[in-house]
Amino acid sequence: MMYFSAQSNARDVKPAKSAATFNALKRDIMLGVLPAGASLTELDLAAYFSCSQGTVREALLQLQEEGLVRRQGHRGTQVSECTEAEAVEMFRVRQQVECSGILRALQMPSRTLIADLKTLFEKMLGAAAAGDELELASLDRDFHRRLFQDAQLPALDPILHRCLVHNHRFKISRSTSPRDLVATAQRHASIIDAVEAGDVGRSCDALRHHIATIVDLGPDVFPDVRQ
Repeated sequence: MMYFSAQSNARDVKPAKSAATFNALKRDIMLGVLPAGASLTELDLAAYFSCSQGTVREALLQLQEEGLVRRQGHRGTQVSECTEAEAVEMFRVRQQVECSGILRALQMPSRTLIADLKTLFEKMLGAAAAGDELELASLDRDFHRRLFQDAQLPALDPILHRCLVHNHRFKISRSTSPRDLVATAQRHASIIDAVEAGDVGRSCDALRHHIATIVDLGPDVFPDVRQ
């Protein structure tokens, strides 16, 4: 499959070319422009982005790390599936990782945690007001990973990141009408309030509820959480 996108930074230096290729491909996968099963060939992508196949390969490896593509030897690279079954399991993994993490994080939070969370929250509100759903999702991931950072469990961060990416891709793919992005951003306020108060129980409850109510299937996955 030949790939076409509105984004290309052919004049940038090599590292920026790799980032531009990665970001353009990730954007189109998240939005469904590149559907599950679509083939991505290094030669076609290199020609389109005016870069080397090595640069494309680096971008594809990053996408593989996030679970957005599958590289299968002689079969090449295809956009990965985004199934409900996998989404459900990732929501469960995410809740376990994040809720365990916040308990550890609040035992000895860093001095910059609250300020960092509030800064990201303001950026999320800005992205929401601008109608930029993908930027909002990216900042959302930064918010949750910043909170988890203070848990001092770095080996689990890549797992959380992959869950967050898949959660957002699944949510976007299931959207049938425009969503209230400002309301989506504001859902993080209760987490900040609880963390700032130093209330471990309320923080965990706020985070658990936040994850359980991300998508409509939440009540089926987490029936113990009041919607």
